[in-house]
Amino acid sequence: MERVLARDVKQHAGQQVMVQGWLHKKRLIGGINFIVLRDRSGLIQIVADKDDQVEKLRGLQVGTVLTVEGQVKEEPRAPGGAELHDPQITIEVPVTDEPPIEIDKPLSHKPENLDTLFDNRHLGLRSPQEQKVFKIRAALLRQIRRFLYENEFVEINTPKLLAGATEGGAEVFKTDYFGKEATLAQSPQLYKQMMVGAFERVFEIAPAFRAEPSATTRHMSEVYMLDIEMGFINGLDDVMEMVQDLTYNAVTEVYKDHADDLKDLKAPELVLKEQFPRYTVAEVHKLYSEANDTDTTNEKDLIPDEEKWICEHAKKEQGCEAVFVTNFPKEAMKFYHKLADDGTVLWADLLFRGLEIATCPVRENRHEVLVEQMKAAGLDPQSPGYKYFLEAMRFGLPMHGGCGYGIDRLVEKTIGLSNVKEATLFPRDINRLSP
Repeated sequence: MERVLARDVKQHAGQQVMVQGWLHKKRLIGGINFIVLRDRSGLIQIVADKDDQVEKLRGLQVGTVLTVEGQVKEEPRAPGGAELHDPQITIEVPVTDEPPIEIDKPLSHKPENLDTLFDNRHLGLRSPQEQKVFKIRAALLRQIRRFLYENEFVEINTPKLLAGATEGGAEVFKTDYFGKEATLAQSPQLYKQMMVGAFERVFEIAPAFRAEPSATTRHMSEVYMLDIEMGFINGLDDVMEMVQDLTYNAVTEVYKDHADDLKDLKAPELVLKEQFPRYTVAEVHKLYSEANDTDTTNEKDLIPDEEKWICEHAKKEQGCEAVFVTNFPKEAMKFYHKLADDGTVLWADLLFRGLEIATCPVRENRHEVLVEQMKAAGLDPQSPGYKYFLEAMRFGLPMHGGCGYGIDRLVEKTIGLSNVKEATLFPRDINRLSP
């Protein structure tokens, strides 16, 4: 008999079917006994009233792998609107140990329970409620890729073992590479810029590694990033509009296609416009300082509370909870950023629901200017980590720009979670290296 998935059982009302999956819940109370089986599509309830079949389940725990054949009857109160009667149960893989967590109910995401959640991630993800987070994550990635393919971006894969730190600084993981020192990639920054010279438009979705000693709700040591780069731009507006359209399309499509799952996860109502409001850093400092007791006008970047406040302000005043912040001062720039004529950096941050999701700069594509900016940043242009990047620049790269876009953060804020680690399958931070 061919296997039928739980979601399709109702279509076979009155017929004999076979289902396979994991024992998700059981109630053996004598008389009529119920078990719930879980497969990749959902749950199906099974009514077992024969002693020989019930006895097969005695002493078995959640997670036992089953094959069940039975008669389909419609039952509006059951998961999927149907259940199996008169079942013949085959135990494929018995589980006799009691699991450390209960997966037949939503798992707690309270801050004090996160360690328990992550310690048992390999089992907790068997909870249908928990799976919804990562199905939504997969849907966001699918929409992002769709949008980029439609806009003629080529997907690339760049090395994660590098001869030097891409962006300078000490926040890199170092490792031995056959007797040489190598670092784990902080980003594909130099490679994606080099690839503009080949494909004009490129993107990558891959891990990046940051040795930041941060134990916050917004940082991890291994993060998943979307990196895009596009050539022949006219300025920062081209980059912002591409990132804006990508974000709007991905989030609105997922809110439409996964409305029920987002409701079950208590995601906030989406308040988004096709055109995101734009503020300069100075404007945010001024607005925030006037509305609060904290004076931030001398800060070169936004403080976390400003990011949260400006998104709430834009949501209330302009009906959009995603905003761009522009005109960052020169003191905040990376060596590969391009300066505007007024001395500010051609760079915008995308904020969504109070958190920085992406940085969107224009790159300095003039070889001689780039070399001087590297020296000013304390970097050695002769380092092997920069040799080929500078050579690609010397042999012709058009004006280009792109973004580094936090996938984990986007998932967190789309669903309305409180910690970026909740949006990550197996998070890595300063305290966690397993499971």
